[in-house]
Amino acid sequence: MILELDCGNSFIKWRVLEPIGISTYAEGVVGSDTALIEGLAAVPGLILTRCRLVSVRAAEETDKLVDTLKRVFGIAVSVAVSAREMAGVRNGYEEFERLGLDRWLAMLGAFKLASRACLVLDFGTAATADYISMGGEHLGGFICPGMPLMRNQLRTHTRKIRYDDIAAERAHESLSPGRTTVEAVERGCTLMLRGFALTQLELARSYWGDDFTVFLTGGDAGLVADDVPGARLVPDLVFVGLAMACPLP
Repeated sequence: MILELDCGNSFIKWRVLEPIGISTYAEGVVGSDTALIEGLAAVPGLILTRCRLVSVRAAEETDKLVDTLKRVFGIAVSVAVSAREMAGVRNGYEEFERLGLDRWLAMLGAFKLASRACLVLDFGTAATADYISMGGEHLGGFICPGMPLMRNQLRTHTRKIRYDDIAAERAHESLSPGRTTVEAVERGCTLMLRGFALTQLELARSYWGDDFTVFLTGGDAGLVADDVPGARLVPDLVFVGLAMACPLP
């Protein structure tokens, strides 16, 4: 069985693949290395043989997790690294190694799936947009706070903004002007994400007309899905790219 990990700033997304057919055997999202090990240990019949991961964490944190996986499960771990060019996609950053690995892998996955110009919109801790031309040239991208960052900034810096996650979820039942603080915050942040998405669509159309594919990924992609008709919602887009960056024998 193959373990795949997407180690983000806030969470670790994991899945275990069956060696035959590469179907998903188990998956989950956790908030710490300890929770990851516990979650994997609870998977019935788990027999890990290999692991590959992508991490946007500090090198020390990533190395610590790799060492833990090797010690607990006795498996080799392949870690995705930056590249100037891979699978027909050319990194557009002036210093290619400074492009976030999650963004890089999402672009690799998108270009493979679409085989044409792509706009990749990722709504996680941060909201990002990346543009890949028909020829595989990464034209650059944008980064702004995602829903978690916007919400937490308001909670942290405004004394009277206090509410729990259940209240936040209920607030998304409508986008009418909020009549409580939680509604006003959650719906306001959602509209900011929608505005970000629509602005990216306008720019992509200025480059390519209608000849491009939009990919939505990340935990909050569903908040903007209705505003991007025809977009491909691919929650595991980073894992598509991870398999390309870290092919296993």
